[in-house]
Amino acid sequence: MFTGWVIFFFVLGAELGSFINMLSDRLPANKSIVTPGSVCDACGKRLGAAELIPVFSYIFLKGRCRSCGAKIPARALWVEIATASLFAIFYVIIGPSAELAISLVYLCVFITLFVIDLEKGLILNVIIYPCMLLALALSPLYLQADGILANLSSSFFGGLSGFGLFLLIYIASRGGIGEGDIKMAGFIGLVCGFPNIFVAIFTGIVLGGLAAAALMLSGKRRKGQTMPFGPFLAVGAVTAMLFGSQIMDWYLGLA
Repeated sequence: MFTGWVIFFFVLGAELGSFINMLSDRLPANKSIVTPGSVCDACGKRLGAAELIPVFSYIFLKGRCRSCGAKIPARALWVEIATASLFAIFYVIIGPSAELAISLVYLCVFITLFVIDLEKGLILNVIIYPCMLLALALSPLYLQADGILANLSSSFFGGLSGFGLFLLIYIASRGGIGEGDIKMAGFIGLVCGFPNIFVAIFTGIVLGGLAAAALMLSGKRRKGQTMPFGPFLAVGAVTAMLFGSQIMDWYLGLA
């Protein structure tokens, strides 16, 4: 039964990964996410059911449109696989609960933010603001301060800490980070709470620093050249959701 549920959440994640791909294409372009249905971006032909099977369609079509042969971005495949894998992992760690359902919603949001900021350098208000309100509305449902999701007081102070810290960085660096990063840090704080927001931020900073160093050493990034920080914050947020309490307990045990 357990294996069956893991497979179910893997498949569900793959389906939602396909939806995230659509959001990532249409929201930055200010296009409707309702109409038209799924079409090839190159030739505009409506995609059939056989072309909309997550993961498998990309593999069987060898990453190309069946009608015009245009190349389908590899992102379509890795987003579906990543979302499917994370859905299964979240189920294994959290177990069946309302907290799992809401956590998966936030996970989809963070993946969408990851993709859009990585490709377009944008953290869209149309995503961030409604999700901030959602996090605030749901936080009173969680009474324990050490759960996956933050309770009301933890959410409030987490959001305030994330937003305030990045606002100070923005001011001190004279715009060295984007305004979207400030709002995203606030949203992550509302979801992960206090003090787990610091796990998310620290993880994002470390990963961002390693990525920047790797790109500079490989010659793909010059000194002073900016790169989107939202993807690293998104990874930090997912890390804090799953392991934030354990990481904080470990850290405080060393102090």
